[in-house]
Amino acid sequence: MNTQDYIAKEDKFGAHNYHPLPVVLDKGQGVYVWDVEGRKYFDFLSAYSAVNQGHCHPKIVSAMTEQAEKLTLTSRAFYTSVLGEYEEFITKYFGYDKVLPMNTGAEGDETALKLCRKWAYTKKGIKENEAKIIVCENNFHGRTITVISMSTDPDSYSGFGPFTPGFVTIPYDDIDALEKELEDPNVAGFLVEPIQGEAGVHVPSVGYLNKAYELCKEKNVLFIADEVQTGIARTGKLLACDHEGVRPDILILGKALSGGVYPVSAVLCDDDIMLCIKPGEHGSTFGGNPVAAKVAIAALEVIKDENLAEKATEMGEYFRDELGKINSDMIETIRGKGLLNAIVINPKEGKTAWDVCVAMKENGLLAKPTHDHIIRFAPPLVITRAELSEAVSIIQKTLAEFD
Repeated sequence: MNTQDYIAKEDKFGAHNYHPLPVVLDKGQGVYVWDVEGRKYFDFLSAYSAVNQGHCHPKIVSAMTEQAEKLTLTSRAFYTSVLGEYEEFITKYFGYDKVLPMNTGAEGDETALKLCRKWAYTKKGIKENEAKIIVCENNFHGRTITVISMSTDPDSYSGFGPFTPGFVTIPYDDIDALEKELEDPNVAGFLVEPIQGEAGVHVPSVGYLNKAYELCKEKNVLFIADEVQTGIARTGKLLACDHEGVRPDILILGKALSGGVYPVSAVLCDDDIMLCIKPGEHGSTFGGNPVAAKVAIAALEVIKDENLAEKATEMGEYFRDELGKINSDMIETIRGKGLLNAIVINPKEGKTAWDVCVAMKENGLLAKPTHDHIIRFAPPLVITRAELSEAVSIIQKTLAEFD
């Protein structure tokens, strides 16, 4: 079978809920992936930052295979010899009392919303069914019905109503708007992405997160950080919130929590919040399973052992500097933090970010547009300066083809 055969099979038998680039990947190692014809590419998407540690990191893969040969799943109907080890490890790693393990980022967000509402009714004293959670325009927290109920992207919510009530939407990076909505005594939480990745790597103003956190504290409102994409060293700190010294009341993690080898997500908070949920009120058959637990421990150890947060800072600065040297009419803006970056494209003769990404694929680099005019660049954090330099040359060559 060739590339077109594989694509045709997916089109025939799979749901059409994605629009992939026309490349069929077969193997990955470090910062590289290979297609079914053996062509080699830089991966500058990292599975939306799930593969921060690089493809098929040997320590993470070893942890998975060793545990898979011993015990894979029991459900939470029983204790296991692995879960407590993982819970102790991750809570000490991030500095929280408790963790609630789940599988996907969307499940993590749903869990955080339930925790926030339950806390509002049992601790803050808000009347049942009256709690509100503030969210931001252009957010992306997943695809579930409740999550798209807070979306401002028509592609996410159109045709899927009726929606879950209880959300108040404000502009991102707007402290005045947040302060105004916090006057409502029924507000229980503020859910925010420290950097809006899916929206196009929108980095808020310096001090925004810190000020937002302080305002929430003044009003006894929970500050909930969705660090599914920005966490685990991607932006140059262990968490993006660390750039402003903010410790979220509820922290949502996923993606790179497993290094990309297994679905693992987690919600962390202290006892005052976490213990509001009692047995039978929330859970997941696969959440906290033995394989996930061992994988997550290994993935987090790699982050520290290989200093990937520090590398993300250094390589991110170098990458943005090198992008800034490219002389192209198509580059309107370069923005980002650490190794989560984006360029805003000036469409030229009808060519969009999609066209640029297809051309980059032909030249040996894989990236994906977000919206028609933004290209996100997020390589694995193990990338070297030499590899980044080669990748920038590919980006430069591709843009020159359009100029």
